[in-house]
Amino acid sequence: MAVIFSFDPLKDLRWARFLGRRGDASVFHTNPWIEALRRTYGYEPVVYTSSSPGQELRDGLLFCRISTWLSGRRIVSVPFSDHAAVLVDNPETLQQMLSSIKAKVVEKNYKYVEIRPVEQTALNDSGLQRTAVFYWHRLLLDKSLEALLKAFHKSCVQRRITRAEREGLVYTEGRTEELIQQFYRLLLLTHRRHGIPPQPISWFRNLVECLRENINIRVASKGGLAVASMITLTHKNSMVYKYGCSDTRHHNSGGVAFLMWRAIQDAKSRGAAELDLGRTDCDNTGLINFKENWGAGRSTLSYFGYPSNRRPESNRLGLKTAKKMIAKLPTAFLPIMGQLLYRHMG
Repeated sequence: MAVIFSFDPLKDLRWARFLGRRGDASVFHTNPWIEALRRTYGYEPVVYTSSSPGQELRDGLLFCRISTWLSGRRIVSVPFSDHAAVLVDNPETLQQMLSSIKAKVVEKNYKYVEIRPVEQTALNDSGLQRTAVFYWHRLLLDKSLEALLKAFHKSCVQRRITRAEREGLVYTEGRTEELIQQFYRLLLLTHRRHGIPPQPISWFRNLVECLRENINIRVASKGGLAVASMITLTHKNSMVYKYGCSDTRHHNSGGVAFLMWRAIQDAKSRGAAELDLGRTDCDNTGLINFKENWGAGRSTLSYFGYPSNRRPESNRLGLKTAKKMIAKLPTAFLPIMGQLLYRHMG
């Protein structure tokens, strides 16, 4: 039986080298992402591996340890990510690793462990229970830009791109504080509209500082006013559409479609193989249709947890209660609410 070791990936250079060798590693495995989590929310990263100290890594399972007075102590792979592939090739080693982690849940009195794998079958016999199911959309970029454009939904996408061009929208991208502020103003409007607390602005500042050239804030403006914005992340041959927001008063100007088309063009120019559009709740037909209107393919993501009587999704602070509070709060108070709540939600 393999001995399972653990280490801090932010302090061990083997982790970055290991990720460089793994085609299935995503931006959510990288040190910049987990360093931003640590800075913003105080989460402690840990990797479990069958490789002994000093050996180059042959496998690794990344988690963050979370400990808050409101939501308790737990370990999650990986907080605020849509997915985090299990970077273990040997099924027997993976089962031993998961057994060790489950033992630590009991030993350290964690409320639960949660894993967000890409390949579901790897955890079928692990003793972990499925806790949540989402749709996952990805747009393959193996066609020419002309072919991609023709495949978009004619009225919902193609006409909106044309409308944005007629409206004379101005495109800006980068990582400046001004762009962060423009994005965040639109994020507050969007989260208010959907009744969910916004992330603290420090999260986006830390992402920019940590990811550097691998993050891009994209803004569409009309008459000097930002009307839509999105944040994309890049890692190897994948671009991730992570955050998007807009001002509904200017939806007819086509700002969202304008930005998405620019992101696709940018991804193609970088040689990316896909645009990862992230997870979607299975009952969110509006967002599902939005992603599929761009020609994105749909698959399923399942999250797994242990113990089976602790459902991670039930610990997400009762969003129904949060929605009622948000409906009554002035927009100016939403950043304070996000600052107070988000570290408990990872």
